[in-house]
Amino acid sequence: MEVRAEKPDDVEAIFRVNVAAFGREGEANLVDQLRGVASTLSFVAVESEQIVGHVFFSPVAIAGDCADRLLVLGLAPVAVLPDYQRQGIGSLLIQYGLSECARLGFKAVVVLGSPDYYPRFGFVPAKQKGLGCEYSVPNEAFMVLELERGVLEGRAGMVKYRSEFNELE
Repeated sequence: MEVRAEKPDDVEAIFRVNVAAFGREGEANLVDQLRGVASTLSFVAVESEQIVGHVFFSPVAIAGDCADRLLVLGLAPVAVLPDYQRQGIGSLLIQYGLSECARLGFKAVVVLGSPDYYPRFGFVPAKQKGLGCEYSVPNEAFMVLELERGVLEGRAGMVKYRSEFNELE
């Protein structure tokens, strides 16, 4: 299994992986819309020359007491072809992606997802770090991971995703 950055030739396969994983085109269209935005990161898992998984990171803004404009990303979506799920590919993609985010100087990553899944990567409820989510979601489902220890200390604010996310149902 190889995990690597997305290449231009991967676009169609990434679209198919997201549609297959989610059973709809919403997430696949979201990735296509955000792909050209600055500070997006896209990684794929490749098995036998076939893309079987995908993870995407895009910039978020924090409105509030974060005046120096921290470099924070949102993790979404993460997708694995149904026949390859429950084999650790999603975890591999997330770990690789988080490592690359840190290496590139991003300070934190937020995720809206399962509170039973994401803590294994070090995510904690964002409320513990003074962050809220613009969407009406349970506190435990909105999480953050500091890529630089203590970077969110003494800060507070509302995390705002790019407007393209509003089109997801």
